[in-house]
Amino acid sequence: MPTHAFPDGFLWGVATSAFQIEGAPDADGRGESIWDRLAATPGRIEDGSDARVACDHYHRWREDLALVAQLGAGAYRFSVAWPRVLPNGTGAINARGLDFYDRLVDALLESRIRPFATLYHWDLPQALQDRGGWGARDTAHAFVEYAEAVSMRLGDRVHDWVTHNEPWCSATLGHEQGEHAPGHRDPAEALRAAHHLLLSHGWALPVLRRNSPDAAVGIVLNLVPGEPASPSEADREETRRFDGSFNRWYLDPLFRGRYPEDAVADRVKQGHLLPGPLPFLERGDLAAISAPIDFLGVNYYTRAVLRSEAVPESANAPRTVPRVPREERTEMGWEVHPRGLHDLLLRVQRDYQPGRVYITENGAAFADRPDAAGWVDDPRRVAFLRGHLAACARAIADGVPLAGYFHWSLLDNFEWAYGYSKRFGLVWVDYETQARTPKASFSAYREIISSNAVDAAP
Repeated sequence: MPTHAFPDGFLWGVATSAFQIEGAPDADGRGESIWDRLAATPGRIEDGSDARVACDHYHRWREDLALVAQLGAGAYRFSVAWPRVLPNGTGAINARGLDFYDRLVDALLESRIRPFATLYHWDLPQALQDRGGWGARDTAHAFVEYAEAVSMRLGDRVHDWVTHNEPWCSATLGHEQGEHAPGHRDPAEALRAAHHLLLSHGWALPVLRRNSPDAAVGIVLNLVPGEPASPSEADREETRRFDGSFNRWYLDPLFRGRYPEDAVADRVKQGHLLPGPLPFLERGDLAAISAPIDFLGVNYYTRAVLRSEAVPESANAPRTVPRVPREERTEMGWEVHPRGLHDLLLRVQRDYQPGRVYITENGAAFADRPDAAGWVDDPRRVAFLRGHLAACARAIADGVPLAGYFHWSLLDNFEWAYGYSKRFGLVWVDYETQARTPKASFSAYREIISSNAVDAAP
């Protein structure tokens, strides 16, 4: 197998999010989040669980940071829980909530692990949702107040900030498809939410830079490259529509200061927007959203193969992209497709030219369990890791300014609407005992980090 070496200084890390691992929803003055409310609603979580305990990271964080150190990771990407800091969304700051992240950051620095702090990973305070949530412009103002509170406390030590994680998920899954909190099905509200998420990002940039001098500030997008299932015009058109709503709806405002005209026209045709000016857009918004960022975080899990309903499966319209068998998919049903990561990174670099890129999430859910001896062998995750890292190395060789990679996730955790039924971790978590067991993939990733290289098939 060929060896793919990475540049000196390439940053190796792991990622988590607050709601998925912390638990302790009533500890030290934390307020309710929209995910607490959704998880408490019967029928909304696949396995009927909630995240009241999750991985109990709020009490076991020292053990978890020891795992990060054992892995040899140079960075740890975590998120701050907005309801811990501002239980009512705005107003009085909960010092005890910030104390937790104070201790976490200090411990990371003592272990020479670089803290990457994400401000918003979907756990909006329920108090803000009760006032309109991301569908209301006031929530963007509230986010700036929250960014001020966190960066005033941590900005002297945290020098890498992410404003938002995957705004597409917050807007579309949360407000259009109803799968994520707050569980709404309103396409017009979803478009307002997407805009206010991006606007709050832009408004928070100067605040973070003022309170955290010399910091690097960016945003994380989940991007999915689309491929037409056949050469038909209908399939190509379906792929264009997908790319416009999923990828370019966020990339274009951030890097070009405008929403993509074709995607806006699609929304008008769908009845989600009225013809004319965008109703949620005010003077100065796009200038704020498109203010320069220091890095773009890319979360990649799979590609999308698009086939129009207008093209029935037949000999007259053969698929040129074959259907993927079950064994080549993860437990999420997602195709394992490393080439898509390479192609995506080249496309982003060609079309948008970010000065620096991180892979801020990349990983796979597989149903591996400890054997009789307690060992967790997860060869499919190891292969996934190696294949995608080889794709990263090829992208770097092709000129992409990729500066680091964060594997998702350090721990098995609460996987949102799937509850505990999907496991992404390098570390297996027994949710009954909270015992942590590093998997074979943990050892494989540790070796990759140590050698700054990966062996993988081309």
